[in-house]
Formats: sequence, C-alpha cells, structure tokens
Amino acid sequence: MSRKISKHISYKEATKSYTATKYGIDNTPNKEELKRMRKTSKNVFEPVRDYYGVPIAVTSFFRSKPLNKRIGGSKTSQHRTGEAIDIDADVYNKITNKQIFNYIRKYLIFDQLIWEFGNDKNPEWVHVSYDYEGNNKCEVLVAYKNKLGKTKYKYYG
Repeated sequence: MSRKISKHISYKEATKSYTATKYGIDNTPNKEELKRMRKTSKNVFEPVRDYYGVPIAVTSFFRSKPLNKRIGGSKTSQHRTGEAIDIDADVYNKITNKQIFNYIRKYLIFDQLIWEFGNDKNPEWVHVSYDYEGNNKCEVLVAYKNKLGKTKYKYYG
C-alpha cells in the first residue's frame, strides 16, 4: 500500500484521529475508500495546495464507521467514504481559511463546501467534499451553532 494519499497528504495524516487513538478504534480505510480519498485529494486539496504553494493542515479526512459514530458524525458524512476533507490554513499562518474557501468556491468542482464556524471574516476551518461518481452539486454552506448549541447549516451568501 502506498504511504501517500496524494503528493502532499500522507496516509498517516489522512487517517489520524485523536479519538480513534484514545478509544482504540480502527480507522483503516478499505481499498474503495482509499480510491475515493485519492480522488478527493487530487480534485480539491492538491489544486489549492499547488496554487498557494504553502503547507495546509488536514484536520480530518477519513473516518471509519465506528469512529464516525463515536464522534457523533452524520450517518451520511462523506468523511465516512473518504470523499470529504477538513483543512485549516491558519495552523501555519501563511494564508487564511477564507482564501482557501474563496479559491475552492471560484475555481474548483466540489460536492459541498462549508465555511465551518469562525466569524464573518474567517472560518475556523474549511470542509470540502468531492463526489467520487462525479455528481458534484457545488453546494456552498455556512455551519453555525443555534441557541441550543446544535450545529446547523445555511446557504452561503
């Protein structure tokens, strides 16, 4: 098995999870999930990384079914299939998450692009997914917490 998902994403980085380690959860993708991860990387992460030419942190990529359940993820989360990635440029302070968000929105094909929390100037991180089958809807959303602290989504703009 190749130890790289793409030019700039290692297998370890794509499957790392504090929660999986803490609770002894296996977070190993199967061959189909690995193919989906590679396609997601090729179509959404690598173009951004190549355009800006600076490191961008991968904060969440693949999540096995037990891991996704443990963290309370959606049963239909594309992280489950290797088709979604959370990225955070603020970790390295070279570019902003807003720059990443705007670049993806303007130049790439994607399934969902989510401005994850943060404020009006910059998201805390950027969630982007890519449909392996090519049925990308280019849906742009903003994640926020309602008065009860529950995560909700609204259309961007």
